[in-house]
Amino acid sequence: MESYRGEHRSSRDSFSPWKDKENNENWRIERGQFPWQSFSAWEKQAIMSQSEIVKEFLIESYENLDRLDRDLVNLEKNPKDPEAMAGVFRTIHTIKGTCGFLGFRKLEKVAHAGENLLTLLRDSKLTLNPERTTALLGMVDAIRQMLKEIESTGQDGEIDYPELRERLTRLQSSSAGDSGVVADSGVQPSSPVPPEYKAVDVLPAQPILEAKGRDAAPETIRVGVNLLDKLMILVGELVLARNQLLQISNTVEDTGLQAVSQRMNLIATELQEEVMKTRMQPIGNIWAQFPRTVRDVALGCGKEVEIEMEGKETELDKTIIEAIKDPLTHLVRNSVDHGIELPEVRLQAGKARTGRLILRAFHEGGQVNIEIGDDGAGLSADRIRKKAVERGVVTPEQATRMSEREIFNLIFLPGFSTAEKVTNVSGRGVGMDVVKTNVEKIGGLVDLQSTLGRGTTVLVKIPLTLAIIPALVVTCAGERYAIPQVNLLELVRLEAEEASTAIEMVHGVPVYRLRGRLLPLVYLSKELKLAANGDHGRTNDDAVNIVVLQADDRQFGLVVDKINDTEEIVVKPLRKQLKTVKTFAGSSIMGDGKVALILDVLGLAQRASVVSEARERSVAEKASESAASTADKQTFLLFAGLGDSRMAIPLSTLARLEEFPVSQVEMSGTEWVTQYRGQILPLVRLAVVLEERRHRLHSLQAPPVADSGPLQVLVMHHDGLSFGLVVERILDIVEARADVKSKATRPAVLYSVVIGERVTELLDIPAILEIAGVNKDYSGLAAKSAGVAN
Repeated sequence: MESYRGEHRSSRDSFSPWKDKENNENWRIERGQFPWQSFSAWEKQAIMSQSEIVKEFLIESYENLDRLDRDLVNLEKNPKDPEAMAGVFRTIHTIKGTCGFLGFRKLEKVAHAGENLLTLLRDSKLTLNPERTTALLGMVDAIRQMLKEIESTGQDGEIDYPELRERLTRLQSSSAGDSGVVADSGVQPSSPVPPEYKAVDVLPAQPILEAKGRDAAPETIRVGVNLLDKLMILVGELVLARNQLLQISNTVEDTGLQAVSQRMNLIATELQEEVMKTRMQPIGNIWAQFPRTVRDVALGCGKEVEIEMEGKETELDKTIIEAIKDPLTHLVRNSVDHGIELPEVRLQAGKARTGRLILRAFHEGGQVNIEIGDDGAGLSADRIRKKAVERGVVTPEQATRMSEREIFNLIFLPGFSTAEKVTNVSGRGVGMDVVKTNVEKIGGLVDLQSTLGRGTTVLVKIPLTLAIIPALVVTCAGERYAIPQVNLLELVRLEAEEASTAIEMVHGVPVYRLRGRLLPLVYLSKELKLAANGDHGRTNDDAVNIVVLQADDRQFGLVVDKINDTEEIVVKPLRKQLKTVKTFAGSSIMGDGKVALILDVLGLAQRASVVSEARERSVAEKASESAASTADKQTFLLFAGLGDSRMAIPLSTLARLEEFPVSQVEMSGTEWVTQYRGQILPLVRLAVVLEERRHRLHSLQAPPVADSGPLQVLVMHHDGLSFGLVVERILDIVEARADVKSKATRPAVLYSVVIGERVTELLDIPAILEIAGVNKDYSGLAAKSAGVAN
């Protein structure tokens, strides 16, 4: 202890294990590189105390720097905001004071140079302009880099950024940058390198840290990510044990065991949900960096861009957040660099000088949808088609037959770019394919929509979590496999007699005609080589189970022996020996303790060449001569009318299909209504509307028959009013051109068309509402019911 006696030192110098190379050994001691027992109890306590302070300093500083990026970009737009300026100054002042206390001199120099400039800005002696904002953002980047050095080595690096400090000092002059002087400061800026540390600089910062700690302590607590990951693994094991217990209880006639297993099921499910919440983070955490990204890219390109964000509170699993950070960053940079035009070009096109970049996130169907849209120039299909032919990506004949959507998707191919020149941001053709690949690795999809002259929107669909997912369990050749439910569209079962005629062969490719569309079939037993001699493993007397899946933007049918059930499974990663097998995405332990492999739908489709452009186009061309006219078709919902008649409505007018028990229907005057999603939904009986007028009044007053079956209801939305249309029986959803038309023979019908070789009446929705009196009687409920269709 003699080395710490004999002379008076400040609290900073009395014990600072990381202030020079010799004391940096203390940092190495913590990592087990020196014998811990050789130090005294006081030294051990001092080292541990200093270590905890540094950890807290790093955590607080990283959070503050992320906030500084946003605040500085916002301040550039509104430099007169005194509260925001004071907050920025306070953050830098706190970082400078704390790093001085801990002995990080280089970091202190950089922060002090920025603090001097912020002092003049805060006191309105200078005005914030783009040059000063850029310099301050450079200071934030330098501090962030030095913090990384402290985290990894215990020292603040070898560089003290003299050019940056000199620039920050120069910008303290009123003549620096553009003319942004409010008043002559009359104050000489202090030296960016103080000769001696002043304790008074630290004192204002300490109460802030202590107050923040006191305020946050009752509500939050910091927990390491590793601990959360371990907790998630244990919950996964608990879910597996729960599944096994439920399977055993279902096979044993023991009421006590069944009661315990159900209780266990409820507790495990609730615990799983709560633990999952601890891993969920708002997507706003990664969006927070985008205003800075947009500002830097736009400044480098000479553009003016505003960014808007909707749905920042949308939550995702931590692993998903980390996986999509880089793809989303590239899409944002790409939109600013390629999508949005220069201000002069936008003015010539009749647009606002400043471009708009809109980020939206929302939950839908158990997934998270993220949209990145701009109001820029949009994509030119002709230009992409020409570029693809020049590079030999497609032949001229293929290019002429490709749809606009297929043309746009070519930009996701490796090395493909339409940029006129390569910039430091993009143009090399190595970005969009990486975006697509990384999103697909986590079970997501990428879609692109663009209108020339109006802008481009990229839609990214990703799962909520990768740890515990719902899956469909199937059996093939005696082995069980799990299919992620996010890829599942529907299930089709063909009986033996139907299968022999419904499954066709088109140039050696088995296909099934599903609602007028050819669906390529993939036999799982054949792809996994489970059947002998490459056979499908089935006889002509067997029924065919088809699992309709979505891979990329293609649909295909996976033929399996048996469809078991859906259940939540815990995803276990594959060992390194199997990671190169693209057919499998992982494994899971089932309720009986056996392992089931999780199928990688995209990898399986690639293995079977389903997503091959050449095969897909060849099958489509040779199977149907009318493929080019698909865009002219409409999708209709068919349902049974009175007698043997058939009726239809466009599917676009339908919100939901529901089935209500009769006991749920109530009378409001002479009308049927039901409580639906917290609103009052009027029910329109189609059979009554189509009756002759003299019989209609009596039918309207009749209540529903108590012992009748459930009502099949089409929930629709028209002109701000939601209502339910009660029909006899829902038949099918079909696509048809509906070219052959004839005049209507009764009210509430637009005209008759031929759909599926049957004459079908197309309903007139406004006329139905007028006949039923819904517009008049329920106009007061329209505003309340408008949300029902959502």
